[in-house]
Order: sequence, then C-alpha cells, then structure tokens
Amino acid sequence: MEAGTATAPDHPKARRKRQARWLLLLLVVLLGVLFDWNWYRGPIERQVTAATGREFRIQGDLDVDLHWARPTVIANGIMLGNADWAERRTMLEVQRVEIVWAIWHVWRGDIVLPRVRLVGPELRLERNDEGLANWNFGEPDPDREPLDLPRIDQLLVEDGRFHLREAQYQTDLSVDVRSGEPELAEGFAPLLLSGDGRYRRSDFQLQGKIDSPLSLADAEERFRIDLVARAGGTRARVLGGLATPLQLADFALGLEISGDDMAQLYPLLGLALPKTSAYDLKGQLGRTGQVWSYRKFSGTVGDSDLSGNLSVDTRQPRSALKADLRSQRLDFDDLAGFIGGTPRMGEGDRAAVVTPNRRFFPSDPYDLAKLRAMDADVRLRATKVISPTLPLEAMDAHLKLVDGDLHLDPFDLTLAGGSITSRVHLDSRQDPMAAAIDLRARGMELPKLVPNSAPESAGRIGGRVAITGRGNSVAALMATADGEVGVAMGPGRISNLTLEMAGLDIAEALKFLIGKDKVVPVRCGFADFSVASGEMTTRAFAFDTTDTLLLADGTINLGDESLDLLLRPRPKDSSPLSLRSPLRVRGTLMDPTIRPQGGPLALRGAIAAALFAIAPPAALLALVETGPGENVDCAGGADAQVDEKARASAEP
Repeated sequence: MEAGTATAPDHPKARRKRQARWLLLLLVVLLGVLFDWNWYRGPIERQVTAATGREFRIQGDLDVDLHWARPTVIANGIMLGNADWAERRTMLEVQRVEIVWAIWHVWRGDIVLPRVRLVGPELRLERNDEGLANWNFGEPDPDREPLDLPRIDQLLVEDGRFHLREAQYQTDLSVDVRSGEPELAEGFAPLLLSGDGRYRRSDFQLQGKIDSPLSLADAEERFRIDLVARAGGTRARVLGGLATPLQLADFALGLEISGDDMAQLYPLLGLALPKTSAYDLKGQLGRTGQVWSYRKFSGTVGDSDLSGNLSVDTRQPRSALKADLRSQRLDFDDLAGFIGGTPRMGEGDRAAVVTPNRRFFPSDPYDLAKLRAMDADVRLRATKVISPTLPLEAMDAHLKLVDGDLHLDPFDLTLAGGSITSRVHLDSRQDPMAAAIDLRARGMELPKLVPNSAPESAGRIGGRVAITGRGNSVAALMATADGEVGVAMGPGRISNLTLEMAGLDIAEALKFLIGKDKVVPVRCGFADFSVASGEMTTRAFAFDTTDTLLLADGTINLGDESLDLLLRPRPKDSSPLSLRSPLRVRGTLMDPTIRPQGGPLALRGAIAAALFAIAPPAALLALVETGPGENVDCAGGADAQVDEKARASAEP
C-alpha cells in the first residue's frame, strides 16, 4: 500500500479520552435516575462563583427531562450577584432556563445545545461616578484554563428586561427584550427591543431589533441592527450590519439623524456645536479604532442644504472634530448661532420682531465650557448664499479650535459683486474671552448694496475693520473694542433724491418726488473712525458729489449702540429753499433719528463749498477700485476735513 493512503490507527490516548466521556455521560444519567438532580446545584454554583468572583445561585429546582439523546436541563430561579458598590444586590436574574443538550456530540468532545430558552431574564448594567462598571469581572486568572463555550443553535427570550444606569452621565434606561420570528426558515430569531428612560438628562425612547447574539459565531454573516432612538428633540435611526459587534472597532452603518437644534447634541454626544435650526441628515456612520466618522452625509439644516464628511477622534482627553462641509444653497441666517444669535426658519424677507430694546449685536453669552470641551477643524464652502438683508453670493470659512483657542481663517464672503476677506480670533482660555477681528472689503457694487437705489447708480465700495476686545458675547466684545473702522467709495453715481433729502433741499426734493429722479456723479466718499473702549469717533468723514459735500463728526457707542453724529451738508447749488443747517443723528443703530440742528442757520456759498478738496486715509484708498485692477484717485488737499472742523467750531 502506498504511503499516505492507509487510515491512521486510533491513538490509544484519544480512544481512552472518548471512553472516559462516555463513562462520564453514563454516570450522569445513572446519578440522575438514582438521585435528585438538585444534588448538582452546589457544584455548579461553586464553579460559576469561582469563575466570575460573584455569588451564583440556583434558587429553585434543578431538573432534567430525559428524552433519548436530547435531554432538557431545567433550572429555576437563577441569580448572579452584583458588584459590591452597585445599587442592587443582583446583576442577573432569570426565572427559568431550559437547555436542550445534544449529548451525542460529546463523542467528538463538543458541547452542542440545540435550544436555550430564557424566561423572564433581567440584566442590570451599571457604572458609578468613579467610572467603575459592574460588567467588569476583574482580571482573568492566568492559571485558569479558558472555558470551552458551547455551540447554541437557537436562543429564545421571553419577557426579558435590560437596565442601564450610569450615574456619571445621568442615564437610566429600561428596555424590554423578546425573541421575534426567524426571518429565514433556518435562521436565528432576532431580538425585539422596546424601552424608555433617561439618557444624559434627556427623555429617551428606543424601538427596533437586532440579530440574535448567536449569529456572532458565523464569521461570514454580518450582525444586523435596525434601531430607532429618541432623546429629547433628537431622533436617530441606525441601520445596517456589523462584522464585529462585540468590539465595535471597525464598522459602517447607515445613520439618519434629525432634531430641533444641533446644540442639543452636546449633552448627548459631547459635540460642542452652536445653535441651529431644525436639521435632517442621512449618511454612513463608521468607526476605525477610536475614530468615529459620518461620511457622505447629506440633508438640510434649517433652510440650507448640507453635505460632506466629518470625523470625531476620541483618543485624546478632548475629542477632535474634523469636517469638510459643502452647501449649494446656504441661508445665511442658519449661521446665526456661530455669533450668539438664534437662527430662524423661512427663506427670504423675515419680519423682524420690533421691541423697544432690540439690539444690533447679539447679547447671548458664549458657552465657554463648550468651546473648551473639544477641538475642531471645520471647512465650510457655500456655492450660493441667501440673505434677506445682505447681497451675499458665496462663502468660504475655515474654523480651527484647539483647547478653547478659536481661529476663523479665512472667513471669506463674496458680497455685492465684491469680496470680504476676514480673520477672527476668539480665545476662550481667558475669562472674559479675548477677541480680534481683521476684515478687509473690496470692490462691492453700490447698486447691489442698495437694491432700492436708482438703476443708474454705480460705484464700488471698500472698507476695513481691525478691532480687539474682551467679553463673553458679541455685544460685550463690541462694548470693549479698540481699533479702527473705515469705509470708502470711489467715483460713481448715486440717486440725487437721496442727497437732496439729506441736505434738506426742499424745492429740489419736491421736484424729484413728483417727477423723475436723476443721478449725480460722486467724486469720493469715506468714513474713518478710531475705536477706543467701545466708542467709535470720527477721524475723517466726507461724501463729495457735484451737488453736495457732506461732512460729519461725532461718535457711535458700541456698548449701548447709541448714535451722536453731526452731519454738515454743503449744497453746491443755489436753490431758494435750500436749508444748509447741520443735521443731528441720534437714536440707536437699530432705530436712528435725523433732525435739524437747532440754532441760527449758517449760510455758505456754493462756490466756497465746491473748493474743498477731499483726501481719504491711505489705508482706505487702497481698498477702493473704480474697476478691475484700478485704484481710485481721490487725493487732493489732505487737510480739508481738519479745515472744515475748524470752520464749524467758529460758527455762531
């Protein structure tokens, strides 16, 4: 006979091992016939107690229903003790356990249980304030041989109950568990879940199903789940299959999540997000190691569409959020939460709520604890931006947050045909928070900035804001601001009616009100303010057209948002009813009032007013263009504003 073709002889040691198993099985059967099965409770209790370090008891009867080759072991009143510090004495209680045993598999050294039925199981999982968990049974004994787990073909659960209590997170959940019908003829029965309670201070509800834990033994099958959970105003559905559900180390699932406000995710998931309008997103939830991801998601936030990818790295004490977001149609109002405001649903013009104390700058305080709770690196690019009050067109923003130190760089807007480039720095490591804002605007078109102006109006506007401040809200920051603010306009055209009304030229105003408005050329315009302790003070202010030269000085208080400006119109025509009185601007940023300045009128000759030459500060001059690549030439007598202020102080 050729080598390798003969059947290997039975090894004596293996033969003796099989014989010992049969003898043991026969002994068990004989003992079951001759003695009470409850005799085995003691050895079983001692073995489980030694393996778990917890008290284990079979408080009811232990019995065996001897069917040929498939006996059924029945135990009543199973109890497993809890950790010493736990609130309840028992961790697990089962009213009745029925185990069908296929004894012929013992011949091969296997333990096969065709069916396990649990009646009234109640499992209590608990974690205390120190983070100790009762499901942690301590370090395994290295000298103890690992247990050979049996193969279970079918698991049936009746009237089960699962509890989870985490005092540190104020979580207390109770979930009913029972077996459903197998979805396939030979498949495992899924577990149906239904529960409620409190999850991290929020009311919680859970519905859905998961595969039987028995399916975990089949490496080729994915462990399927379909769960819907509600916590407060947040709803989430998780759907898909897990390759290794016990480890949760590498998986991908479908996640649908919606809610009233993303800020509500902070107590639930630890994500420090600003206030938002209602949202509804759908994507792929995954995890690789300690990095959670939400990929290829899309949906809506308020009136905006949103898509992209994000991940949360939990390896460090502060979680790190990284996101690349895009929007084809972004409603700018949905970003109000980033500056301490409250987003509102509804595109287009929104009727403002008129209140006596309404403010221009949001006064809601930033939550410094949230800013320090996590790190973030978020990029948001919007192709089209919708705003009821600003002619916005597109946006590109990049936010970086590290240990409470936030940089928004860049924060770029396409506005009215021009651009705004800005950098924002908020340092919440200090209390009150420190802030720095550096903004530059170029090439904004006057007709788009003022949609109700005459269609013939033209001109480009630029400006700058460079301020620092301290405070825990936008309003508080502005109330302490230091720096400078300026805006300038190059040559263009503007509605004459507006200027005539500002100059109180009644005869000209009436003529244009009942007839056709016209436009007049603009030579130059600028406003330059210094800012100290929240108060803006004019350094230079002039608006020069062929009809009127408008000069001004005064203050704007950014703390209480009050105005105190004196406008000095210098008309350049000789209309008989032209009133060349100064105008006083008072009120607030949200509710300004313009009244003639009291006292005798100061008459000026049109020719004398026309001789004033206007020169904006050089820093503003560089931000104004007449067209692509062309800087405005608005230079002249640099002392014109100073001379005018001297003349004004000499007036009676």
